[in-house]
Amino acid sequence: MLCFPNAKINIGLNVVSKRSDGFHNIETIFYPIPLCDALETTDLTSSQVYQFSATGIPVTIEDHDNIVLKAFQLLKTEFAIPPTAIHLHKNIPFGAGLGGGSADGAFMIKLLNDKYHLKLSESRMEQLAGMLGSDCPFFIQNKAVFAEGKGDIFSKISIDLSNYFIYLIKPNLPISTPEAYRCITPKSPNKSLRELIQQPIELWKDSIFNDFEDSIFPKHRELQTIKDLLYKNGAVYAAMSGSGSSIYGIFNCQPTPIDDFKCHFTWISHL
Repeated sequence: MLCFPNAKINIGLNVVSKRSDGFHNIETIFYPIPLCDALETTDLTSSQVYQFSATGIPVTIEDHDNIVLKAFQLLKTEFAIPPTAIHLHKNIPFGAGLGGGSADGAFMIKLLNDKYHLKLSESRMEQLAGMLGSDCPFFIQNKAVFAEGKGDIFSKISIDLSNYFIYLIKPNLPISTPEAYRCITPKSPNKSLRELIQQPIELWKDSIFNDFEDSIFPKHRELQTIKDLLYKNGAVYAAMSGSGSSIYGIFNCQPTPIDDFKCHFTWISHL
């Protein structure tokens, strides 16, 4: 069985407060985008519990840290899942703020549920996905949401970007999530993203921000340059996704590739 885990972008990201458990409370909007990995399972004839293989962007993670295998093992503790060959073709870059790993884990749960007729409800799959990571449950329903708490409390939001295009740029620049949070000063926003997102998209530029940009851009000025170039080339809104390091621009019409970005991972698509 084959499925296609997709990425997401963050539209706005406010780091609201530090939690007693060491995490942070945030508010953001998760929006799914059609940049996809491919995940396939087939039955094994051997007695091995699983075989894992990968193509595309190299997957160098050890099995015990591999979120796809964590999802497989999680369901195997509850259900009699037979020996399985798992193949992941990786298109979504790592460390990009696009939720590629979280999507792979969540889609593995959905794939096994469908393949073996486990009859798990959406709420149960979300619960299981939450055991893999804070934003994993988002990919179960895979619809735009307003996210609070650690990024794991979701509520519906009305937003439709289907008439727009996205230009995504991911430079070869590692930014760790712990590093991003160490440099941030939490603060409550004057207005919630719930309200701001209802404005015309042309007004987002002046009111919807990613708090991580204030701390990360001074250290990695290339990211500010990318954002500026996206605006210069016609983006109606541009921002960093999550804690980086990908920058995306939203356009009214299909954008022309920019020569400056040829050395980076780039992707243009209709939303």
